[in-house]
Amino acid sequence: GVWRQTRALLFKNCLIKCRTKKSSVQEVLFPLFFLFWLILMSMMHPHRQYGEVANTNLGTLDTSVLVNFVIGYTPPTRMAREIMKKVAFDNFEDGLITEEYLSEEELQEASAFKPSTFVGVVFKDAMSYQLRFPDSVAMSSIYTESR
Repeated sequence: GVWRQTRALLFKNCLIKCRTKKSSVQEVLFPLFFLFWLILMSMMHPHRQYGEVANTNLGTLDTSVLVNFVIGYTPPTRMAREIMKKVAFDNFEDGLITEEYLSEEELQEASAFKPSTFVGVVFKDAMSYQLRFPDSVAMSSIYTESR
């Protein structure tokens, strides 16, 4: 039963492929053409490899610039609170002012009414975030490669 039906179906498909040679050749050659095109494009724009940067002492941070500096963040998760606590108290003697907001919209509204020393941090997940300055958005990236 099943074996005979499978053989008949395979035979039927072979007959169809033999009778429609043009479309059969296209089915094989188009993917190969696109694969060749992708390889050619990747060879024309190779990835840049960046070497290591030696450790350099950048000196002490001038904390006088950070007077009345406010950092707002959202969403108020446990991980975000820990990160912001570490930023505020471990790196600066006086600590920075941190404010948590329930949503990104609340953060944007607060940044509109705050002074230019306000920076928003939107945590996308535990490992990525966006910085929101009063007039722009900066994406976080550790390593940027050519596209």
